[in-house]
Amino acid sequence: MDSTPAVKPIDAMPIEARAIEATPTEPSGAKCVIQIDDVHKYYELGETRVHALRGVSLEIGRGEFVAIMGASGSGKSTFMNILGCLDKPSSGHYLLEGTDVSQHDKKALALIRNQKIGFVFQGFNLLARTTALENTELPTLYTKIDNSERRRRASEALAMVGLADRAHHFPSQMSGGQQQRVAVARALVNRPSILLADEPTGNLDSRTSVEIMEILQNLNDKGLTVVLVTHELDIAQFARRVLIFRDGKIRKDDPVASRPIASEVLKTLPTLED
Repeated sequence: MDSTPAVKPIDAMPIEARAIEATPTEPSGAKCVIQIDDVHKYYELGETRVHALRGVSLEIGRGEFVAIMGASGSGKSTFMNILGCLDKPSSGHYLLEGTDVSQHDKKALALIRNQKIGFVFQGFNLLARTTALENTELPTLYTKIDNSERRRRASEALAMVGLADRAHHFPSQMSGGQQQRVAVARALVNRPSILLADEPTGNLDSRTSVEIMEILQNLNDKGLTVVLVTHELDIAQFARRVLIFRDGKIRKDDPVASRPIASEVLKTLPTLED
């Protein structure tokens, strides 16, 4: 990931490519979607006990766009695993849309992940011998919807990310950016409450990274709550709020004061030649 070309620094972009004023961190009257109360997480590594999270508390309102940053070992990945119901806190509480999921068993957590959370990963994780449409349909296989509804939802999700005309293409027939768009569509197909994106631009070039951020901003503008993990400050600035983790704690929690709009930034970037 370190070899990926960096996105053009925001301060170097023309002023017209930047937002004029800050967007409020939480829309007025927004309902709390995520509530984390004094969460600790311990891992036992042989005789060593690692204290990965040290009393983290946080609220994320419906419709927010939050970026999470931090060095390796800062606790951000552990925190994202808990947000995604892939792991449970050792102590403390995690309320997702008002339901305390902290003590749910694996089966209950799997159901919550399928119904309420969409995941986007750095590595796309698409099935090579499966079309874009079929890849997008995959999360619906664990639901009770019928085949026609499954196909309709997958087609709608691909249209939302601008790939309606690539529905029957295989991953090998698509660029990295198009594959990541399919991954976003797959995350949307079950109409989740939250989209969790873990380094979604880590394998992409600068322009394609901004194109993915344009999709995430558009989804957020329509009301979807987005939580993004990134190592790139320029990418984090496309969110509305940035959290900095260090030593298992949130050290900074700030709104983005001059948020760039991805669609405007794209106008300032050169089109890449194949």
